[in-house]
Amino acid sequence: MSGKVHIMDHPLVAHKMTILRDKNTSVKDFRDLVSEIGMLITYEATRDLPLTTKHIETPICPMEAPTLKGKKFAVVPILRAGLGLVDGVLRMVPAARVGHIGMFRDEETLEPHVYFCKMPKDVAERDILIVDPMLATGGSADAAIAEMKKRGCTHIKLMVLLAAPEGIQRIQEAHPDVDIYCGALDDHLNEHGYIVPGLGDAGDRIFGTK
Repeated sequence: MSGKVHIMDHPLVAHKMTILRDKNTSVKDFRDLVSEIGMLITYEATRDLPLTTKHIETPICPMEAPTLKGKKFAVVPILRAGLGLVDGVLRMVPAARVGHIGMFRDEETLEPHVYFCKMPKDVAERDILIVDPMLATGGSADAAIAEMKKRGCTHIKLMVLLAAPEGIQRIQEAHPDVDIYCGALDDHLNEHGYIVPGLGDAGDRIFGTK
């Protein structure tokens, strides 16, 4: 059973993605849009959070009202581009903890290696949302998911702005228990491993390092 792929089907996301892709969009606007789209995808990715009820009084009468069951939640950005999505997630789930995972790519094998991993102590008990703007070859996401599983995490989702079919296939084969949430599914990867039509290098565009 492969994890489900949820591709956002919403006019606001489609509209914001178009501005995000435009090469003339400024660093500030790009950063704001990454956060806004992240917030909208988080809305979908948290659809199955469990609810319970609590007793409150409205101005009219007492009632048993729905409230989150308090299941623990953590957002884990893949450094550095994933940082751009954290703010949007936290605006939707303010009580979430944030873990960080950093990777570098081996120049010879092109495989990612984890060089930094700092997590909340109780991370194994939390619902994990790994965030990264791009799912291209899937190498980094695959390594990040594997690292979280090593730490005992069993309920993991991956959230990206843009995905290539190659990346989705790799994650579904390596981690069939992980659902993927993405803003848009693009056509393919080019010979340099960039998503086409894509939006260029997300990290450079978020941090203005080009």
